[in-house]
Amino acid sequence: MKRVTLKDVSERAGVSTAAVSYVLNGREGKVSPETVDKVHSAVKELNYIPDFSARSLANNKSKLIGVVIPQTEDQSQLLLQNPFYSELVCGIEGKLRQSGYHMILSGVDKGAGYLDTSMQRNLDGAIIMGIYQESFYEELKKVSMPIVLIDSYINDSYFNVIGLDDEEGGYLAVKHLIDNGHVNIALVTGMIRKDGVIEKRFLGYKRALKEANLFYNADYVFEHSVSYEYGEQAGRIIADKHPEITAVFATSDLVALGVMRGLSEGGRKVPYDVSIIGFDDIFYARMSTPPLTTVKQNITARGAMAAERLLSAIQNAEHRTDQPILMPLELAVRQTVRKL
Repeated sequence: MKRVTLKDVSERAGVSTAAVSYVLNGREGKVSPETVDKVHSAVKELNYIPDFSARSLANNKSKLIGVVIPQTEDQSQLLLQNPFYSELVCGIEGKLRQSGYHMILSGVDKGAGYLDTSMQRNLDGAIIMGIYQESFYEELKKVSMPIVLIDSYINDSYFNVIGLDDEEGGYLAVKHLIDNGHVNIALVTGMIRKDGVIEKRFLGYKRALKEANLFYNADYVFEHSVSYEYGEQAGRIIADKHPEITAVFATSDLVALGVMRGLSEGGRKVPYDVSIIGFDDIFYARMSTPPLTTVKQNITARGAMAAERLLSAIQNAEHRTDQPILMPLELAVRQTVRKL
């Protein structure tokens, strides 16, 4: 079957090929609304598929955005395991699609780089989630393209950053438990790494305890991985060995849901025996039994904001920003915290 060309679209619409190009490249202001309608109708009738590779060679723009998620040797399916990333990617993809861009999703293994991928694909920009070694960011800067970071506290004005006040979020979670009468409060968390998101939430946990003159007990910190399975394991340990613990702050909802399962398996009911609060407000938080109280961020909106900031940098050739954009946080109070 013969491939439909730009010329075929122009002939069907009765307009010039230049007018068709303007419409397909998002420069509709250069032609009349009537022309825009004709082009869109012709595209639909002919089932025209733009040749993105040819377009890339013509204007040095691929209309491709790289989206990188954390991927380690022991969590090779992290995106599929954690609904947080699925919701974040939905926000990114939706905004990119509205603007005529396409997304290439990939993970970066330990010790691997991103430079070769970006050059081979001729990406227009990239959104990088999570934290990596400093050498990884130095490599990214060699590509000389706009980059937005999510969940990174790297101090480098080369990058645009879409973040949260994670320390404040951890503080809000634990203060809510303290305000409800809890004093023996456990923390179930992923690995606490310097300048990472988890460390900030951990510092918020400690600040709330200190403010309330409560003793910080290192034995109440359960640290391993951000996974449902580890949350379940920690919940069992708390149920079996720590009858004095009456509340748990989990640094992600996925972990919190696992803790709830582990507590239940250990014969302790939520929230009657142990209260629990999570972080993120993933979709499943509202579907748990009972529904999970959590620190809420609008995950999809955050992904859309990252895409919007990247597109702005691409269009205006602005690779830098002075301050990170911080998305709002709030408590979503549901049914997993009991007042003592």
